[in-house]
Amino acid sequence: MKDVDVLMESHLAWLAEQVRPGPLVVAYSGGMDSHVLLVWLARFVALHPAYTLTAVHVHHGLNLNADAWAEHCLHICAELGVPCHVERVAVTAARRESLEARAREARYQALARHLPSSGGTLLTAHHQDDQLETLLLALKRGAGVRGLAAMPRRQAFAQGELVRPLLDCSRAALSGWARQQRLQWIEDDSNQDERFDRNFLRAQILPRLQARWPSIGNTASRSAELCREQEALVTEVAELDMKASLQADDSLLLSQLAALSLPRRHNVLRHWLRERSGTVPERGALLRIWSEVAEARQDANPQLKTECGVIRRYQGALHWLAMADERPADILGLSYPGTWSISGRLLSLSLAATGADLRLPRADEPLSLRFAIRGGERAHPAGRCGSRTLKKLWQEYGVAPWRRDQIPMLFYGEQLAAAVGVFICQDFVAGAEAGLTLRWAPE
Repeated sequence: MKDVDVLMESHLAWLAEQVRPGPLVVAYSGGMDSHVLLVWLARFVALHPAYTLTAVHVHHGLNLNADAWAEHCLHICAELGVPCHVERVAVTAARRESLEARAREARYQALARHLPSSGGTLLTAHHQDDQLETLLLALKRGAGVRGLAAMPRRQAFAQGELVRPLLDCSRAALSGWARQQRLQWIEDDSNQDERFDRNFLRAQILPRLQARWPSIGNTASRSAELCREQEALVTEVAELDMKASLQADDSLLLSQLAALSLPRRHNVLRHWLRERSGTVPERGALLRIWSEVAEARQDANPQLKTECGVIRRYQGALHWLAMADERPADILGLSYPGTWSISGRLLSLSLAATGADLRLPRADEPLSLRFAIRGGERAHPAGRCGSRTLKKLWQEYGVAPWRRDQIPMLFYGEQLAAAVGVFICQDFVAGAEAGLTLRWAPE
């Protein structure tokens, strides 16, 4: 195992060069690979006192042996002198949801809680075989370059960074070193259940691939790295194209999208939807966005429901709505300064001696936020001549019909003072005296 000893030394040197001093958190399942990483990191912090190490074991409660595994992890960490926290999570999966995916999501949420707000580094024991499995699963799903990029060695995570220092180590090499060191680890019996895709690959496919092509782990990692570079490139292009077509209300101008080639149009749509919903639709849905929404007849009110949300068209632009967009509840008796969370955005009111947006309310003008105000009510936006009905103002300001019930309407007593994020009424604009500043931004 001399080669692995050399590899360990190189990894410890890499950590000292690449990972900034401070708290290190290791995801410790108790399995062989995470046990090896734990031992390596314990040696690392012993040599580098500028770092601290904490282990976190996530107790999913999905296996009858879960309690015994947690005790094992506590025992091993005590022997190594590493503080260990057991995080218990509840994992359930709805119909058509993957239990594996839900468990992974719960695991990373639990691990994130152990990174300090000032930042830190989470380390996981993913290795070269895991990378190959991830790449094959991405191929099975029909993923593009983003999916084929598999797992990066380091990436932003929570308040800090996620690092996978073992990505260039094979499972066989790590296992051999662990046996030489006489480590004791947990064997998860669920890993033998080939109903799970990753277990099937591990048991049936990878051994045959590695027997035929011993270097496939290295070449697959190289392919993933090349895909990662391509993904960085297409992201840069998407950001440029989105900047050219994105409007103030977060919609995409159709005339700009129409000028793009089909691949670039799909690229910017994916980027736009991923940033807002965290997911992207399949290629078929992207085609339908264009044919059924963008190119619908001019007098239509088209919309398309996808797994990312609802796509609609209004005044020559594409708009995205979360599935759960509903009219918020009125908020009466507002006090300031204060901040309120409304439909994924934050509204804040604060006192300002100068540069205020709104005059201070009088004693007989209690503040309130109301929604779904009838379109016939009139308002006089500052800087405009005379008043108009809200229905007319919504049209003039380009506020889509489905967003109108979402806009907080700030009232002083029974008088409309502002449509938050759209306009402030003339009689409520702050003068040179102290007043209120109004902020409306994504949460």
